[in-house]
Amino acid sequence: MSGYNQKATSLTDAFNRAEYRLPGQGPRNVDVLKTVLEQVDGSTDSDMYGKGKIIDDFQNEMAAYLGKEAAVFFPSGTMAQQIALRIWCDGQNLKQVAYHPLCHLEIHEEDGLKELHGIKPILLADKNRLITLEDVTELQEDIACLLLELPQREIGGQLPEFTELEAISAYCREKGIKLHLDGARLYEILPYYQKTAAEICALFDSVYVSFYKTIGGVAGAILAGDTTFAEKSKVWKRRHGGDLISLYPYILSSEYYFKERIGKMEQYYRDAQALAERINQCHGVSTRPQVPVSNMFHVHFAAPKDKVESVLAEICEETGIGLTGNLRDFDAGTSYFEFSMGDMYAGVPKDRCEAMFRLLDKRLQEI
Repeated sequence: MSGYNQKATSLTDAFNRAEYRLPGQGPRNVDVLKTVLEQVDGSTDSDMYGKGKIIDDFQNEMAAYLGKEAAVFFPSGTMAQQIALRIWCDGQNLKQVAYHPLCHLEIHEEDGLKELHGIKPILLADKNRLITLEDVTELQEDIACLLLELPQREIGGQLPEFTELEAISAYCREKGIKLHLDGARLYEILPYYQKTAAEICALFDSVYVSFYKTIGGVAGAILAGDTTFAEKSKVWKRRHGGDLISLYPYILSSEYYFKERIGKMEQYYRDAQALAERINQCHGVSTRPQVPVSNMFHVHFAAPKDKVESVLAEICEETGIGLTGNLRDFDAGTSYFEFSMGDMYAGVPKDRCEAMFRLLDKRLQEI
């Protein structure tokens, strides 16, 4: 059905060769940038070391969108967030911050916050649940800043109720604790909260957003806050080597795909809910959350990785539809993958998609 000439050697191989892929925005190849550059006048001046019309205009647009006084473009979110926490710690002469045990800074950045900035993280809440107001009010140690990630990616993209966010924000302001938003996927939660980005960001002193995840740009991030915060972040960006001579490939792709996809977040959200409902009808499979609160969620199998990988690879080859190319171990004898809804799903024939799920249900019952 998919027209393969030979059998795939792995799940990743099968997924990469699939006729249709359910998740994401499509392959991350050079066309992502080529498409953008074809729309731009070749004589347009580039930015130079963090200055120029291209970068200034985009920073101003994003500051307005996020409801902040100023915004600064960074080549990476890792750089942006470490700098944000450093600024808040320096401002209070206190090198301690708090965040979730599965925060990106804790599990994906090789202890950069500690090694580069000497900042000690305090881990709040059990790793399998969200941070609550009670966790914050019962914190025994002084902190300069609390970081909240919305949605909490590593536990399936879960979200607190908005009233809980408002209460945490009010408490932090009362106690003089800065509140930073890891909003890498901020755009994706707007349909659930039925709020604008500015309304959510108003609860936070600083915010980071990404342009390569659901937006699908090449790379890049924005760090936003008040004018003083933004000016300090520019100094730290230079210290970190983030002021490349030109960042325009990142800026142009960020702006292009932001404008192309920001209006699709509601559809991604609704499609994610519909897809999760169908997945939950299969044998031995469940999504986390059961009803997604954004366009991303986790898919858990009550079977080990090696067995599920074989099933998914076979189904991908037989139907030409790929669910994922990256299955991971979870608890003993179980496995999971992360799903992120994007443009690809809309192009998959619904009858073939349904046939794929019927086959998945049958094969999982045979494990």
